[in-house]
Amino acid sequence: MTTTAHNRSESMLAELDTTNAGLTPELRAQKYHRMAVSPFTFYRGSNHLYWSDLYRDWHFSLFGGLSETQTWLQGDAHLHNFGAYGSHDNQVRFGLDDFDDALIGDYQYDLWRLAVSLVLAMREMPDCGDKAIRKALRELARSYLEGLANWRTLIDWVAMPDSSDGRLQKFLVRTAARKSRQAMLDKWTCGNDDERRFQAGHAKLGELPQVQRGSLIDALEAYQDSLDDEVPGHSQQHFRVKDVARRLAAGTGSLGSDRFYALIEGQAEGDHDDVILDIKAQQPPAAWQVMNRREREEYSRLFGHEGERHARAFQALARHPDPYVGWLELDGQWFSVRERSPFKADYPTHKLTKGKAWRELAQNWGAILAASHLRGARALGSGREAIFADAVSAPALGRFDAFIDLLGSMAFAYADCVVGDHRQFCIAHRLVDG
Repeated sequence: MTTTAHNRSESMLAELDTTNAGLTPELRAQKYHRMAVSPFTFYRGSNHLYWSDLYRDWHFSLFGGLSETQTWLQGDAHLHNFGAYGSHDNQVRFGLDDFDDALIGDYQYDLWRLAVSLVLAMREMPDCGDKAIRKALRELARSYLEGLANWRTLIDWVAMPDSSDGRLQKFLVRTAARKSRQAMLDKWTCGNDDERRFQAGHAKLGELPQVQRGSLIDALEAYQDSLDDEVPGHSQQHFRVKDVARRLAAGTGSLGSDRFYALIEGQAEGDHDDVILDIKAQQPPAAWQVMNRREREEYSRLFGHEGERHARAFQALARHPDPYVGWLELDGQWFSVRERSPFKADYPTHKLTKGKAWRELAQNWGAILAASHLRGARALGSGREAIFADAVSAPALGRFDAFIDLLGSMAFAYADCVVGDHRQFCIAHRLVDG
């Protein structure tokens, strides 16, 4: 019997197993159960499939595919990789909050991935049909492109309680009122002053063996050399690690990556301003798997290691980036280091039941992505933000109906593909009756 060269189900399942081969059977089962919850959670946990499917898609050439349309990308731009954050200045912001898959590339990789996630998320809402989804996609695209066209105004904008409105503003006001550094410390730690430590027996923390504990503390001392001296009051003399622990069961796509928390001394008297550092093993981004040899050589020339790539992406894309962003090396792996934000929170998209609410949030997501891409282009060289903004917005706004037709048809079609992949994944791993 002759078979075709392309069997979607077989290749998709094989790629998933290859990507997750390094996980223990227990962690792989835990990750797969999370991915089985819905097509959207499957999409979140399988970014490598997206890049494998779309990396060399010829449609990019219609509205991009040029050196001028490249910028720093988030690399996994789905709805839940936007969130509330804030650090040393106690100001809550909303924007991109995950840079594990960040790289430099065409803007459409981020915009398309975000659009697909919007379709998948809205399909979970009973009152949101295709017409409502298409309107939300149109608002997302319009906001993104008009933001680029008005780049001088947008490039340094960030969504905060006093610079946003509507549902997003209300969310940020509530987040600022409900969350604080003290509340975060109470959730994860116990004790006072010099005796503050991570909570023993915390369900999401694990104790480290003494040797690994010592190695991590030593690595944190060396990590300070990666900082840009932006931490208020920071000095080698005052940097003191109070405790370290293994972070357990975090994330979906990154579940199983080595991850630690470190509690360090704050700069004020007492311990009310102590800082929790999030230390996470960094692998090459999902796009690296589909790069050719020339592209991988260029990638290696740009980045000394994955920790450096993560830090440069964070600093390029974020407005008021975390001053603790840096990297360290431990047991042959490179780790990103960043502060765990006291204001960390996802927007509750499950509460967006009507199309009008989704359109409002789509406008915000589009503007935030545009602002981030503008900053990313600026980080690539003086004047690059203006070149990028014009190269993307001029042709796309000039043929907006064609642009939105392409974005919409791609987003709906690929969302259908994700639904099919999710179904086959669940059946193959016996995660549903079938």
